[in-house]
Amino acid sequence: MSNEDKTMQNTGPDHPLAGRIALVAGATRGAGRAQAVELGRAGATVYVTGRTTRTRASEVGRTSETIEETAEFVTAAGGTGIAVPTDHLDEDQVRALARRIDGEQGRLDVLVNDLWGGEHLLTGSVFGRKSWETPLADGLRILELGVRSHVITAALLLPLLIRSDAPLHIEVTDGTARYNRRYRENMYYDLAKTAPIRLAFGLGQELAEYGGTAVAVSPGFLRSEQMLAHFGVREENWRDAIAREPAFAIAESPQYLARAVAALAADPGRAARWNGKSTSSGELARAYGVCDVDGSRPDAWGYFEDVQHAGKEASPEDYR
Repeated sequence: MSNEDKTMQNTGPDHPLAGRIALVAGATRGAGRAQAVELGRAGATVYVTGRTTRTRASEVGRTSETIEETAEFVTAAGGTGIAVPTDHLDEDQVRALARRIDGEQGRLDVLVNDLWGGEHLLTGSVFGRKSWETPLADGLRILELGVRSHVITAALLLPLLIRSDAPLHIEVTDGTARYNRRYRENMYYDLAKTAPIRLAFGLGQELAEYGGTAVAVSPGFLRSEQMLAHFGVREENWRDAIAREPAFAIAESPQYLARAVAALAADPGRAARWNGKSTSSGELARAYGVCDVDGSRPDAWGYFEDVQHAGKEASPEDYR
């Protein structure tokens, strides 16, 4: 079946993004992979990028997830998945990606900037350390992975995005603007997770004249593949990790944010509602009536604000 035939087949209310072209930058695993799949489930053609392929692993060091596999999941969900190995810190590679999408599609409708890959630097170099105790090379790498990659991608893909009749630019980060008023433990991490919020705000101003929307989104305590591995559990028995980390009771699957983002992408009135703003999986889920895979609707950032920081007497289940 050709892509054109498939697009014709996947039309209607169950595929509100049929005919739309998306790029999920950083789709190897976690929230990036899930967003790519859900955009595909809604009918989109989704370019998925990342550094880990079936023949090469990134510095993250995981070979169990690849961008080729992500593309296959997108296609299996009903969309068209296209894997393009890309290091988004390499300007030449990102320019080549933009040229390819331009040549094959002529435009871009949805750009999801979900680049990161710095978890391996956090435990030993960031958390529990003062910023001057963080090895400078590790700190600067965090800023490259969490900020510079986002800026390069936006700069080189936005010219394609503004050709859309309804451009949508999504910056994925950790924490909402409200929550990130607090210091995020370490200067490098704080900058890396606050910068995407400001990027969305600024790009929202610039995209407004094109009818576009730029928004920063954050999952809560994410049950990513890496987090599950860290706790030695699987998605099927994730609650076993609560004994080790009680706050994990508020955890959410990657599909939760992904379902909310797909609903956002299908919303024709999104610009008036979200442009330039910072939001979360929980807030988007409430706005669009979507739930996590277990039928719950976690509000992790509300839980952290009220219970962990303000001392409210409540359990994580009160925020699900």
